[in-house]
Order: sequence, then C-alpha cells, then structure tokens
Amino acid sequence: MSPENGDPALEALRARLDEEEAAYSEVLAAVDRLASFPLPSETAPEVRERLDRLNALWSPPERPAGGGLGGALRQRAWDAVAPALERQSEFNAALVQLLNAHLAPLETLHTHLRELASAVVQYVQRVQPLIDARARVASSLATTRSELVLESFDRRLESLGRRLESLVALGDRMETMSETAGNDRGRRRPDELRRQLEANVALLRESAPVVDLSCGDGQLLEALRAAGIESRGLDSSAGAVRECRERNLDVVQDEPIAFLRGQPEGSLGAVFGGGIVERLAPAALPALLEESHRTLREGGLLLLEAGDPRSVVGLLESARRDLARERPLHPDALSSLAAAAGFTDVRIEPRSPVAPNARLQPVPPDGLSKRTVGVLNENVERLNALVYGPLGYALLARR
Repeated sequence: MSPENGDPALEALRARLDEEEAAYSEVLAAVDRLASFPLPSETAPEVRERLDRLNALWSPPERPAGGGLGGALRQRAWDAVAPALERQSEFNAALVQLLNAHLAPLETLHTHLRELASAVVQYVQRVQPLIDARARVASSLATTRSELVLESFDRRLESLGRRLESLVALGDRMETMSETAGNDRGRRRPDELRRQLEANVALLRESAPVVDLSCGDGQLLEALRAAGIESRGLDSSAGAVRECRERNLDVVQDEPIAFLRGQPEGSLGAVFGGGIVERLAPAALPALLEESHRTLREGGLLLLEAGDPRSVVGLLESARRDLARERPLHPDALSSLAAAAGFTDVRIEPRSPVAPNARLQPVPPDGLSKRTVGVLNENVERLNALVYGPLGYALLARR
C-alpha cells in the first residue's frame, strides 16, 4: 500500500519513527563532537617543557667559595641574603611539587575522559544495529509464528470442511429419508394411503383453514385442495418445500413451533401433524401442543398421527427405519399431554392396520378338542394384538 493511500494510524507511526531517527542522529553527532576534544598536552605542548625547566631551576645556588678580600665580601653578602634565598627555595620547591602533583593526575583524567567519550560513542553507534537486529529477529519469529498459526488454521479449516461435507451428505440422506419415510407414507400401500387421505380430508372438511405441520411431499395438501378446503403447509426440508411449490402448493420452510408462534390466536381451523410428535424432544412437545391450542379457534381440531409403539411390528418395522424419529410415543402419554394443554374431547384412533394375511392365523380344529382350539386361538389373538397391532394411531382433540 502506497503512503498516499496508507492507513492514517500507520502514517502517523512512520512520521514518529522519522522524527525519532533524526533526533537519534543529532544526539550521536553531538556525542561524537564531545568525544573529539583535544588534551591540554596536545593544545599546549610547551607546558610540559616549562614544567621540566621549572623542576630544574627550583634548587638554590651554592654558597660562593672564599679567598681573598673579594671572596670574603661575597660570602658575607651571601650570608646576609641566605635566609631570604632559603625561604624562596622552600617556596619554589613547594610550588614545583604542587604543579607536579596537579598536572600528572589532570593529564591522566583527561586521557580517561577521552577514552570514556570514545566508549560512549561506540556504545551509541552499536545501539541502533542492536535494535535493528532485535527487530529483525522479532519480525522473523513473528513471521514464523504467523506461518505456524496459518498452517494450523488451514489444517483446521480442511478438517472442518471435511466434517461439513459429511454433515451435508448426512443431511441430504436424512432429508431424502424424511421425504420418503415421514408420516410412514413411503411405506404404505397406495390403496391404504388413498383411504387414509380420504379419511383425513373427511375429518378436516369443516375445519378450514388447515395447517399441515410436516407436509412432506404435499399429498394431504393436494387432497385438501382437490376437496376445496383452504390449507397451507410447512416443512423443514428445503427439497420438500421446493417440490411442493413446483406444484403450486402454499408451503413454507419452517419449524412447527416457530411457525405456530407466528400465527395470531384463534386464526386456524385445524392443525395436522404426521409423525412430528416422535421427532420432537420431550421438552418441546408441550410447547407444540400449547401453541396449537392457542392458534386454533373455538372448536378447532388437532389431528396428530404417530407410530404405535404398542405394536412390535410397528416398532421394529416402522419407527426404527425412520432415523428422524427421536423416540416412540405411547398414545396414552400423548393424550395426557393434550389434555394438560387445554384440549377436550381427546380420543385415539388406530391407523395403518396390518394386512390380515400377515397376521397369525387361527388354529384349525382338526383333531383337537374344542376347548384346546379355543385356548390356542385366544392366545393367537393376544399375540396378534401385541405383535401385529396397528402400525400407527391418530390423536383427535378439540379446542
């Protein structure tokens, strides 16, 4: 990204960095100038020569030798000024010692100061490369960490993608299974399905408008439309909704409880649900019944179909083939929940009876006593009721 089109915050950081680098360069130049100061021995080399000469001159001259009148006069004159010369000599000695004691350490101090200034300059000159090296290391580590994070993220995305593909495939299979197996319509014989549709249409004829909470392929909606009964449906399967709309059926994609909560109170004449009570969690079933009761008008009909768990064949051959069913629901339990939700005139009707030729046949009386045949056939009927009872049931209730 060019500076002209850069982020304002980034441009502000760049300007601040330029200011700090300029200030650092000024400080470095100032320290370098201070470190280049000359030593006194370099600016005034004659000081050392003068000190050496002073060291040589501070001693007093010797007393002149005697001899003759002139010698005696010189000695007497020397003796007269000797105290002053001796005192001057002591002064000169103290001064020379003081200068020697001051100049030598001062020269050493100046040398140390120059070495210190040079070391400071070298340190300052090494700070910037050190900071740059640390920044490069940090940037390299950050890049490495970022690459590792991105690599891990890519692996997770790939794993999530595979899981998502599996879930989509499973959803497609469940949707297909729900479309063909929901409400047990996919396994009913055509004549049986036709009779059941006709029976449901007769029950719903005086209860328009009708809502089918799990319309599937829309067979009930088509039968209601053919009978001139106002109806609409919903289904959670996008494929089922699309198929119904292609046949000009009034269908939306939604969940039963959510749909009912969006309807005005007392606006419906009948609520139909085929197989949905077995697909709901136990905590959601009371909510479905309560919302159905709220949306039905006075005298409205609730019609729910479900597989009958009292039939072994119905339990094994029907409920266990439909993976969308959470759990079989006993008709007595559903009746109790409907009554608790405020429904009246609650009753159960059997649905989808097993064909007579598929049931256990009575024992023929050949060669057996009448009592024995009666006992055996009574047990056959009990087994038929237990094993080959109706595959489903319907709950009918009024608001």
